[in-house]
This record gives sequence, C-alpha cells and structure tokens, in this order.
Amino acid sequence: MAERAGPHVTLAGRALPVTGADGADLRIDLAGAGLGGVWVSVTWRDAGSGGIARALLSAVSGDGGSAALVEEPLGGDAFAWTGRLPPDVATLRLTALSRTNPFRLQDLTITRRGRLGIVARAGRRQPGLTARAVYWRLLGLKLRARGLIGQALAHRSETGYAAWIARFDRLTAAERARIRAEIAGWEAPPLISVLMPVHDPDPRVLEAAIRSVRGQLYPAWELCIADDASTDPRIPKLIARHAAEEPRIRALRRPENGHIARATNDALSLAGGAYAAFLDHDDLLSENALFEVAAALRADPALELIYSDEDKVEGRGRRFEPHFKPGYDRELLWAQNYVNHLCVVRTQTLRRLGGLRPGFEGSQDHDLLLRLTEGLDAARVRHIPKVLYHWRAAAGSGTFSDRALARAEEARLRALAEVAARKGARAERGPEGFNRLVRPLPEPPPLVTVVIPTRDRAELLGVVLDGLFARTDYPALDVVVVDNGSTEPATRDLFARYAAEPRLRVLPAPGPFNFSDLSNRGAAAARGTILLFLNNDIEVLEPGWLTELASIASDPEIGAVGAKLLYPDGTIQHGGIVLGIGGIAGHSHLGLPGHEPGSFARMLLSQEVSAVTGACLAVRAQVFSEVGGFDAAHLAVAFNDVDLCLRIRAAGYRIVWTPHARLVHHESKSRGAEDTPEKRARFEAESRVMRERWEPVLRADPYYNPNFSRAAAHYRL
Repeated sequence: MAERAGPHVTLAGRALPVTGADGADLRIDLAGAGLGGVWVSVTWRDAGSGGIARALLSAVSGDGGSAALVEEPLGGDAFAWTGRLPPDVATLRLTALSRTNPFRLQDLTITRRGRLGIVARAGRRQPGLTARAVYWRLLGLKLRARGLIGQALAHRSETGYAAWIARFDRLTAAERARIRAEIAGWEAPPLISVLMPVHDPDPRVLEAAIRSVRGQLYPAWELCIADDASTDPRIPKLIARHAAEEPRIRALRRPENGHIARATNDALSLAGGAYAAFLDHDDLLSENALFEVAAALRADPALELIYSDEDKVEGRGRRFEPHFKPGYDRELLWAQNYVNHLCVVRTQTLRRLGGLRPGFEGSQDHDLLLRLTEGLDAARVRHIPKVLYHWRAAAGSGTFSDRALARAEEARLRALAEVAARKGARAERGPEGFNRLVRPLPEPPPLVTVVIPTRDRAELLGVVLDGLFARTDYPALDVVVVDNGSTEPATRDLFARYAAEPRLRVLPAPGPFNFSDLSNRGAAAARGTILLFLNNDIEVLEPGWLTELASIASDPEIGAVGAKLLYPDGTIQHGGIVLGIGGIAGHSHLGLPGHEPGSFARMLLSQEVSAVTGACLAVRAQVFSEVGGFDAAHLAVAFNDVDLCLRIRAAGYRIVWTPHARLVHHESKSRGAEDTPEKRARFEAESRVMRERWEPVLRADPYYNPNFSRAAAHYRL
C-alpha cells in the first residue's frame, strides 16, 4: 500500500514547510511568514476525530516558549482557531493529546485577518465584550482591548442535543469512504461477536436491531442470537430469515425461557470472535460502532473492556437523553453501572468469569462489570467518547431491565457486597437506590492532623474549631493552626479560649500570604499519619464527615480525598475539580442546589476526579511527602491544590471526591477576591505555570467527557 502523503499546510496559497511525525508531533515553520503579532485564523482537518480534539495546537517562540491555541470544533473533522499570534512566534506545533488515539492532519490553512473582520467576528460572539474592547482601543489602551477581543473570540456557546447531532454526529459519504478505506488496509482485523438475547420483542424493533448490525461499516463481525423461547411465532421466523440471508448471523432457540443471563450465555456459546459486544434485542448500534471498537483494539490489543457513550431513541427515531460518560472510574462503577452500552469484553475473559450470572437479573451487566474490573489495571479499559449505541425507550419494547426495578436494585447491592467483602468493606444502599461502598477505618483509627492556615478573622476560625472539637465524632484528632501574622484582639482571645485544648497547637508563621508555604509548614509540624488541609472558613454540618474522609484516605490506592462543599445558601461550591474549565480548572456542578443529583446522579455518588480543592483535602502524610508537598515557590495562592493532585495522580494514586462528607465553605471570605493589580498579576503568573507544566493534561480530563463545554463544568454540550 502506498505511504500516505504528509499534511498540506498553506498560507495565502503558499505551502509551508512541515517537519515531525504525523499523529504525534508536527512543526510548521513560520520563518519569513511575517505572522508575529498578526490576527489570523488557523483551520485544519483531523480525519476520524469526529470533532473531538486529538491534537494540541501551540505557538512556539524563537526561545522555545509556547502558548496553547485552544481549538474550536467546526463539525465533522474540522477545527479552527482565530486570534493574535505572539509577536515572537516562530513555529506552530501540533502535539498528540493521546498516544493511543493519534491525530491525522489532512490539511491546515493559515489566513490573515483584518481588524474590522476580527471585531465583527468577536461582536457576533460576545457583543458586550467587543464593545468594551472598542472603547478601550479608542482610549489608546491596546493591550486591554486585545485581551477583551481574545476573550470574545474564544467564547463557545452551549448547544442542545439535536444541534450537536447535526453538527458532530452525522457521517458523510466521504467519511464512510475514509473508514472503509482504512479498514481495507488493516491486516487480520479482529472479529467481534455481537451477543443478542431475544425474548418476544416487537418484531419491528428486532428487525431494526438486526439491521443495525448488518449495516455496520466494519465487516469483521458475527451476530450471535439466542431466542429465549419467544412465544410470538413471528420472532423465530424473523431470525431464521436474517440467518438465511446473512452467513455472519448465528442463531439458536432455547427450549424454555431462562431469562437474560442464561440467554446471553447461550449466545456467548456461539461466539467465535476475540471480543464480544452486548446488544439488547430492541436497541440500535450506530453504523460506525464496531469500527470505532476495532480501531481502539488495534491501537491497544491488551484491552479487556471497551465502552462508549449512548443515548435513547424513541419509536419515531428521535434521539434524546444522551449519556456522555467519564473515562474508567472504578469508584463510580461501584455505585452505578455508568458503563452500560455499548459494552465490549474480551471473549476469553467473559468465559473465564462464567458469563452473566443467573439470579442477578436487572443488574446482570453491573454484576459482570464489577467482577471483571476487580483488580483490573485501568490501562486495560478504554472509553470511546462517541455515541455508538441507541437505547430503545419506546413503550412495549420489552426491554429486560425495565421489568423489576426493585429486584434489580437488590441484585446490584448484592453484587457490590461480594466485592466489598473481599476488600474488608461493606455495601450499603445509597441515595436514590444507588450503591455505596463504605471502607473500614483501620484499628485503631489513624491520627488526623488538621492543618488550618489563617490570619485573623476569628469569627470564621471559631466556627471551624467549634466544628472540629464539638461537632465531629472522629476520635483521633490533632489540629495545627498556622497563624500568618494575626493581630486582632479577637484572634488572641480565641487562641486563649482554646489554650487548654491539648489537640490544638498554634504555629506562628508571619510574612506575606503564601497558602502553599503555610500548608507545608503545618504538614511539617503534623503528628498524624493523615493530613487534612482545611480552610479557616469551613463550617461542619455532620458529625461523620471526617470518618468518611479518613476511611477513604487510608486506602493505599487513594492519594487524596475531597468533600462536598456547599455555599451558605445551600448550593454546590465544590463537586470535585474538572481540568480545562476556564483554561485551567473549575469546580464541578458549581451553583447547583445542594440536594440536586446533578448529571446522572454524579453529585450523589463517590467518584474519581482529577483534583479536589485544598479548602478540604485529606491525604496520607507519606503520600504528601512522596510528591513534595505544595509548590510554595511557583504556586503561592492559586492552583496549588490542582498541581498537588496532578502530581499525586502521576505517582500512581487515585483522587476521590465523596458527597458523604458535607461541609459549608464561606469561600474567600478570609482572603478576599482577586481584585487588585498585584493579585491579578500573581494569578496570571500562576496560571502560566500551570499551562507550562500541565497543558496536555489540562486539555484531556479523563473524568470529564470531551464533548462537554469547557466554559463551565455543568456537563453540557
């Protein structure tokens, strides 16, 4: 097969030199192009991306410094960036965000933009910001005007699901041809066995389900159907007709109804493929579903489990209620079967586990996933962030999992109880019937040192200390207040009131405010094996909150734990930290009423996250020391908690957020807002440190679906 030609890069119709490895790292030489400080649009196509960024575009200066240029998906495989290039730009660089999913740059075009065109474009996106920019430009403040125009150009409006489908989820004839051509170049494509248990569906929906398999762009499949003694005589006839027409369809009929687990296992007995995909008898696969699975398997043949996003489809074909899922999250999987559809498992592993277990009907898939993932390396699980499965929601479709919700809930809890017992933990019924895994505290309970940086504000600090000593039931407590130069009499009185409290120490630490340094000093003075960094504006709500945090922090797999923090009005302040929000990071579900479940109940369930806030962060002292503590030199105030968590994750630990430890956070009342030139300059410098240190990571939070908006972590398109 002929080698694919390199990407075509042009400026005003003139080809630009390109070096590097396509799919990993490409550099576009701008020497002599005269683009320094110029407003431009950069557009490119990444074949097969489906609108999900797989490459990081950066402007590189002559001295090697770089600035990320945040792309905008245009639909299909097209992307764009419009803005002002740095004055000293020498090169554009495209870097792969994933080693297992490389980009395929087809062409890239750079177009100069005039001032009027840029202002008009910005005005269509953010009229208010653009008007302010024009005002400041007329006053001669060019830098401020440029900054506002840049913000307006970067604005991305959220969209509804129907608009998202039209823009990002429609395969064109050209894209189908590209997929077929790619498959034709594969040697020994993996055979995928689609397992379909059938019992008395509406013949029309069964017909559609089978047609969705027969219509796959990927040809290396077989459909294994087990008819679970359907009573409608049309069903076996329909299956027999398709089997006669298509040799890749294999079918058997069970003599008696054995329910979904036995029927699926009988379908599995027919399977000859290396991997098995699960398909309900009334659901639909997207036409590229098995191609996307096969592409993931070719990129990493060691995978054990692959799953995709999904939505629901009603009788007239309208798609709704999309479930855009996180990457592999075992904590969340213990609570709910978020994996669900499309689910593909290595056939050999599926047989070794005994397939689905009778007696777990309604939660048989969840039970299988809990057994499959127990002890499984996370690297062997792959999430495909594309909607590849459409779950039939029409009345009368006969979906197995609609039949006995109470029994399904009981089976789900029983499945988790088996896993929990092997961990020395226990399974409980959680909010809204979801599972909750409760870890045991070591015996005796580990000493927890609470580190509280503070400067005056005795009315806040007094609430924290009262909550710790009078309203927390944890038995092994050590509190270090790191006093950053308090001078108010009320603070001295507060310290005097607690002078006889043996669990409290006040550590003087005068000097400029540096949260990282103050926290590190408190950690150095700690006696506990668990450190809890706590802001001085936290209010305790429930006695068991610290037991929850300490039990999770004691798990050797866990590196750090965060709590559910509420504003005083009861809305959510912290539901975990999502990377990439606002450029660096932001709080999940910010502002949602505290009792609301959030996206697919995320605010009710323990889950893995990329980071948690330093306002309430529990970590074993050994882990904190291992990664070097907070970065006091470069991140004095902002993002030090995110940086710490990312270093903890890089060391191989998981970060967990739990809603079962709730506190009130009177955010920033003790320190104030970032409202002075000095504070803004410091914030910008710390933002720059984070981008330089973590840019590729910030762009690809594994727990936040890449289809979601990065304007805010509200789980919207």
